Amino acid sequence: MNHDRYDDAYIRGILAGVKTIAIVGASANAARPSYFVMKYLSERGYKVYPVNPGQAGKTVVGLTFVATLADVPEPIDMVDVFRAPEHVPAVLDEVLALEPKPKVLWTQLSVRNDEAAARAEAAGLQVVMNRCPKIEYGRLSGEIGWTGVNSRTISARRPQRLGSGVQRLSIAPRGPKTPQNS
Repeated sequence: MNHDRYDDAYIRGILAGVKTIAIVGASANAARPSYFVMKYLSERGYKVYPVNPGQAGKTVVGLTFVATLADVPEPIDMVDVFRAPEHVPAVLDEVLALEPKPKVLWTQLSVRNDEAAARAEAAGLQVVMNRCPKIEYGRLSGEIGWTGVNSRTISARRPQRLGSGVQRLSIAPRGPKTPQNS
């Protein structure tokens, strides 16, 4: 797969299909990007597990840190990596040791390791590199448009809301009209 560019359908399919996300390298520091990502994704309905051995046992924004991927108490659909590119092969070793294996290996902005991506794909995982799921979710749901950013997504359909708040939109396509989503 070409990891220089991803079709919106590929990214949307991943974000719509996963339910549990482990964030390797998550931080309890509210000024760090990984903090914003774990908080944002959990607010969008994903079950998020922050993974950081130095923070294990601590709870931040209602999420409890675990030390390793093996410590996550349920099957993981996606592993989001906030580690430097040279650490991705070791993270992938942890991912491949899990049963069942996660469906997706996602690496954050500026994190790219083509050898690890090839290994992950050979093991049957979908791979996204050098992208942020928070940004992609916001772009594909239309939320990012509230800040004046061009999402490159054009639709005449009103986005589906996720609970209360104007900026909590779903990535899922709208279904039939109901009082909740009309």
